[in-house]
Amino acid sequence: MKQSIVINGITCGSCAQKIKDIFKKQLNISEINIDIESWKVDYEYTEFLTNKQIEKMLEGTKYTVSDTQQILADSSADDVVTLSTYAPLFLLFAYISVLSLLAVFLSGNFSIMSLMQYFMAWFFLAFSYFKLINLSEFSMSYAMYDVVAMKWKNWGYIYAFIELWLWILFFVWFIPLLTNILTFVVMSVSIIWVIQSVVQKKKIKCACLWAVFNLPMSTITIIEDALMIAMSGLMVLLILI
Repeated sequence: MKQSIVINGITCGSCAQKIKDIFKKQLNISEINIDIESWKVDYEYTEFLTNKQIEKMLEGTKYTVSDTQQILADSSADDVVTLSTYAPLFLLFAYISVLSLLAVFLSGNFSIMSLMQYFMAWFFLAFSYFKLINLSEFSMSYAMYDVVAMKWKNWGYIYAFIELWLWILFFVWFIPLLTNILTFVVMSVSIIWVIQSVVQKKKIKCACLWAVFNLPMSTITIIEDALMIAMSGLMVLLILI
């Protein structure tokens, strides 16, 4: 059974070797790969290992298991994902939609452009909030599937604040053309790697919502990003026409 887990504190080749030695000694695992940049440990074992089991193996060392980031690949131990799994996300979108309609009503500007503006503002406020709840955990999880974050682990931190700034830019409607172009580019880059992970059927927890709602990466994540891309692209066209 192929498994992956994020172990905090891996900073160099020496750290990686120590982790390998622990796994080899206690589990007799010969094949183990460690990515120093993302702290991701890939290994294959006959049974599913929980975070607590691995934490026990690491007792007495400086290394700790990232408690929100266990990732399974080709594992039958995954939870069954149903529509009810995404109920919190659907509720969140309902709240965002109501707030958007209310903002449009209060502004007196009843237009599709105004509705999309407020929807995107509330969207980025909500999703930046979830990232900032535990920024370090989000950054490490994001590096599991985003190629930019894989190469530059600080990108996860920056990305969360980009979304926070997008909330402000949309809410005050600051230079709409530039704001929407920035949104289109950022979300387009992000969705590429989300699609790749889903197509490859990687069992990855959603970096943004896993810590709060326990949601996996899935087609729903693609729809979220695609919605932002579609809205920003449409607003660019409407502004230019």
